[in-house]
Amino acid sequence: MTDYGRILLAGFGSALILAAAFAFQYLGGLAPCPMCLWQRWPHLAAALIAIVAITIGWRFRRFLAGLGGVAALITAAIGAFHAGVEQKWWEGPSTCSAPDQSKLSAAELLSALQNTPVVRCDEIVWQMGLTMAGWNAVISLCLAGLWFWPV
Repeated sequence: MTDYGRILLAGFGSALILAAAFAFQYLGGLAPCPMCLWQRWPHLAAALIAIVAITIGWRFRRFLAGLGGVAALITAAIGAFHAGVEQKWWEGPSTCSAPDQSKLSAAELLSALQNTPVVRCDEIVWQMGLTMAGWNAVISLCLAGLWFWPV
């Protein structure tokens, strides 16, 4: 496969992941948690980098391929961390995970319930073998391989 083809495939892969995320959200009714949204930004960056590399930045393809690869690695890392939070392997950010509430008073519990976001990062909303975050991590690592393939 040519450099052009790898960059095109990697950028298209990120665009496809974004399209799938929006389909799950708007067609499937699965609202994203904050960490889900964090995973989308690097995919957007990678898709835009691919467009720039293919249209006007072909002379800078190595640099742009490196940037695209870094974007893919960032979203893979966020996805892997998010998958661990969903599996309760570690705690997620306090802004989107449920803290231990067993020792709270009634007033503290009521306050925590009122301030807890509707969509939590530590709940699995869809799973097919892996969770969506896990699949994002795996697929993003493959996309990073395409980006970092010797250009």
